[in-house]
Amino acid sequence: MKVLLDTSVLVPALVPALPQHEKAAPHLEAAAQGDIDPFVSTHALAECYSSLTALPLSPKITPGQAHRLLRENVAARGDVVELDADDYLDVLQRMSDLGLRSGAVYDALHVRCAESVPVQELRTLNGRDFRRMPPADPTELVVL
Repeated sequence: MKVLLDTSVLVPALVPALPQHEKAAPHLEAAAQGDIDPFVSTHALAECYSSLTALPLSPKITPGQAHRLLRENVAARGDVVELDADDYLDVLQRMSDLGLRSGAVYDALHVRCAESVPVQELRTLNGRDFRRMPPADPTELVVL
């Protein structure tokens, strides 16, 4: 099954100290074991790096550790989906049509990636924003 994992799943899956780790980790494990065919957006890689290096942990996750975590546990185990300028403009049009503002655009990029593959499921821990712009069929939004 093709599954796009968003940042809200990836970050806690990678960091055992986070409260959502137990909920998120099985999805990355399923990818590692070949039980799902995982996809992530290029945007998710940058978003994860930003989140990982900003977490209030002691000790902090260094930039090198964040890079390695993403390279070895995310990019190496799945397909990374790139969007082009037309995709971005389509995302902005969708946001405008729906009257959505601000940071919701970043979730809309995940939706566009999920639709472009297309994947069967877009998995997230962030149902609030995604429910306002759910992916088109055949992609199902799965809020963990």
